[in-house]
Amino acid sequence: MRHTLELYHGEDLLFCSDGKWLYPLFELEKYLEKPGLEKGDLLVKDKIIGRAAALILVHLGIRNVRAGVLSKPGKDVLLNHGVTYSFEKLVERILCRTEKMLQNEINPEAGYKTINDLIHQNENK
Repeated sequence: MRHTLELYHGEDLLFCSDGKWLYPLFELEKYLEKPGLEKGDLLVKDKIIGRAAALILVHLGIRNVRAGVLSKPGKDVLLNHGVTYSFEKLVERILCRTEKMLQNEINPEAGYKTINDLIHQNENK
């Protein structure tokens, strides 16, 4: 994987981002607004997936995920929402404030809203 986040349809790379934190997922959200994309046929590869990223991916309707590093809380979210996933390394948790902030969140829409609100708060500072 050459980028932080990559979106594939089969072998074709459709979208990529080298952004930091969770920003690539919000860039992906904009890309997914394109008409004609069947989300069920897409694969997201992400270097690090914790609980927050997993909640956002489920919110976006992504059904297939491959992680470089996957946290156990992120794995639980993917598993509970029927997302097909694989990983290179499974860890107890990601040392990130959003992992802790969302540790008890199971609703993808609520998790998405929490992170989206946090991003907009940071932009307005």
